[in-house]
Amino acid sequence: MRFILIILLIVIFAYSLGLVLINSTPVTVDLWFTHDIPEMRLGLLVLITLALGVAIGLLLGVQVFRVFQNRWEIKRLHKEIERLRKEQIEIAKTAAADAVAQTRHEKTVLDINSNNQSPL
Repeated sequence: MRFILIILLIVIFAYSLGLVLINSTPVTVDLWFTHDIPEMRLGLLVLITLALGVAIGLLLGVQVFRVFQNRWEIKRLHKEIERLRKEQIEIAKTAAADAVAQTRHEKTVLDINSNNQSPL
């Protein structure tokens, strides 16, 4: 994987260098907030613009992905909470049924024992 990445970076660098050398026409750059930028080569301007666009796009992409990742995590946690609530309700129902059965059993045992007592 690293080998492919290194080759890809070398190809991109070579392409960028060729772009700068081929597009050597000087152009004036006028920014809104400053006019002190001298003329620069068109290829260099394209590369700088491309690099800024990629950097800003990656930063925004990471932030958007983080938002989606948080939403997915929240949905997963809500499902887990609902599953645990249902599980607790089932456990409580089972415990209540066991308690009722135990109470009936104790009452029956007490009734039987009180009837078997001798009159003496």
